[in-house]
Amino acid sequence: MINRLKPKSEFSRNVLTLMTGTTVAQAIPIAISPILTRIYTPEDFGIVAFFVAISTILGSLANGSYELAIVLPKKDEDAINIFALGFIITLLLSLVLLIFVSVFNEYLTNILGDDEIGFWLYFIPLTVFFTGLFNILKYFNTRQKNYKDIANVTIIKSIILSVIQLSVGFIKQGATGLISAQIISNMFANMKLLNNIIQDKRLISKISKVKIIALAKKYKKFPKFSMPSTVLNVFSYQILTLLLGVFFNTAVVGFYFLANKLIKMPMGVVGGSIGQVFYQELTHIKNDKQAMQNLTLRTLKKLFIIGFIPFLVIMIFGDNIFSLVFGEKWIVAGEYAQMLALWMMLIFLFSPLSNLCFIFEKQKETFYFNLITLSFNIITIIVGASFFKNASDTIALLGVIGVIFWIYWGYFLLQLVSLDIRDIIKIRKSNI
Repeated sequence: MINRLKPKSEFSRNVLTLMTGTTVAQAIPIAISPILTRIYTPEDFGIVAFFVAISTILGSLANGSYELAIVLPKKDEDAINIFALGFIITLLLSLVLLIFVSVFNEYLTNILGDDEIGFWLYFIPLTVFFTGLFNILKYFNTRQKNYKDIANVTIIKSIILSVIQLSVGFIKQGATGLISAQIISNMFANMKLLNNIIQDKRLISKISKVKIIALAKKYKKFPKFSMPSTVLNVFSYQILTLLLGVFFNTAVVGFYFLANKLIKMPMGVVGGSIGQVFYQELTHIKNDKQAMQNLTLRTLKKLFIIGFIPFLVIMIFGDNIFSLVFGEKWIVAGEYAQMLALWMMLIFLFSPLSNLCFIFEKQKETFYFNLITLSFNIITIIVGASFFKNASDTIALLGVIGVIFWIYWGYFLLQLVSLDIRDIIKIRKSNI
């Protein structure tokens, strides 16, 4: 009976491994969220939102997007040299950021309009370093199919994050617990994945300056097109946090941050796990269009089955759920979640499929899509804040614009493998 329930394909087994780890990992912070919202204020969440937004934007520059190339070479020798290249870029970027923050700390603090964030700006270079390191470690371990280790690391990171947030929150007011937990958990997340690499002394010995330079030139499309595209994609979402702080207040940022986090955290990581395995599988069948079509359809079906009911519940009952679970003062966050749910569902469905762009070398198209999305997000916040004069209407408008853009992007991705809406409708029941 148990054997019959097990996934039959290697793809599904790998997805299940990552999803099991991420499900457990996300269940922990979600479970403690009702406690966190009662020991931290919306303003505290606003401060951590600023920190996460800035470090995430800068973290997208780390590695020059060369981590995406780690799974492509046939030889592990080439892969480890790409890993070394990514590490060097990350280290240099972190050092430059440390100097920049030290010189312009006061100026940056004044722009953000909150004195408390000034102290935490010094920790952004360290966070960027840990983020960049984790990215190259994750892709190298994906290449080696160490999915269990990736899942375990995700769980460990979540446990450390939650323990620190709770323990510090009970003894110290302010955002200290929320932000310090982010930094420390990122540090521990890298240790196990790094251990898988440094144990192979023979492979480490293959790292050479000549190889690194040669591979940097060979895969130059990644920093040329993929990195700007990734930066724009990240910036287009994180800039919303910063702009809401500029046009409204830190409490609004806190409400938006919680709503966005609780929608994207479980579904985003699950979708990320599926996308990670989807990309790895694509590299093996990239010359077989029919196989890519089948894989794309199976992946899209999995995503829809997982996401439909949760997102529907949020769209209908979001305000009541947030008020009941997190306290009455967080009902505004629930209203924001309702406004963003459909947009977030489309991101959940199509973001993993965006890996098709790497296979078909559509980095330029991805860049333009992210550039236009960024432009419209900024315009939407400015227009909404200027004409509506309130955050709720502005966020509602943002959700509508997001839906329109991601419907288009989903259509574009399906066209890459010669699929359209009729193919999606005709999907028959299959083993998942």
